Amino acid sequence: MNSRREFLINTSIAAAGLGLASLTRAQAAPGTTQPGQAAAAASSLLTRPIPRTGERIPAIGMGTSGSFEVGLTADELAPLREVLQRFLASGATVIDTAPTYGPAEDVLGELLAGMPSRPALFLATKLSGVTGRDAGLAQFQSSLRRMRVDKVELLQVHNLRDTDTQLAVARELQQQGKVRYVGLTHYLDSAQAELAQALRRLKPDFVQINYSVTSRTAEQAIFPVAQDLGIAVMINRAFDDGRLFARVQDKPLPAWAAEVGATSWAQLLLKFVLSHPAVTVVIPATSKPKNMTDNLLAGTGPLLDARQRADLVVQLG
Repeated sequence: MNSRREFLINTSIAAAGLGLASLTRAQAAPGTTQPGQAAAAASSLLTRPIPRTGERIPAIGMGTSGSFEVGLTADELAPLREVLQRFLASGATVIDTAPTYGPAEDVLGELLAGMPSRPALFLATKLSGVTGRDAGLAQFQSSLRRMRVDKVELLQVHNLRDTDTQLAVARELQQQGKVRYVGLTHYLDSAQAELAQALRRLKPDFVQINYSVTSRTAEQAIFPVAQDLGIAVMINRAFDDGRLFARVQDKPLPAWAAEVGATSWAQLLLKFVLSHPAVTVVIPATSKPKNMTDNLLAGTGPLLDARQRADLVVQLG
């Protein structure tokens, strides 16, 4: 019951009308309720404010890199449709994608178009791998067509490519009402010093960066700058591209996991990320419905305190 595979059961969850408490009940087999799980079931999904505006967004979001890079056949879309249904049923809204994630924007657009009504989402995409104003504008228009939307909530300059020009493009679109927030991203520890400099100079609304229990450079390089400047922080690679699951596959959960309502390693790893006060939202990617439910449960119940964070670092560091 302490591992991701053993605790989750393969039940089908209908999306309409379900809240996070329903997802929790469907996940646990009869008689397997863990201490603290009832409290988690009664909780709503944790939200965090965007510093610049005070708007609150759910702290558990969803990435699409890899997971949404599939074809448009019915068989390929079916599990992702259920992933999206479970995500939306919980009250989650933040979905991060990019035009350079293969067909991910097309897949997301197809899934959204197939819904009876357009859900309220916080869509984030990127200006990625382009140089020059015209190329940036053209790529953004292509993203809107592919996702079948007329605006996005967040437009980010990806991986510090042509940063000044592309952020200016994003701000131009922001003034036109096509974009609500602008940001900068990266996914490597080695880029964080340069990213911190860009944050100080350009002061975007959001920064997206890698952070996990075994990759904590952002605690010194990025988080203090973001907190000082009032920049929202979006976290990618919270599972270190899945490598953390290999580390914990034979490990029991810590004895204190029940204190925070955690019933899987995925929940603990996400709670570790969210327990840093600089973090606004984390965007784990998955193509498996049961893993989406597991990820969402990390956004309920207590987060880790300093002692629990330190213990997790010792166990996995």
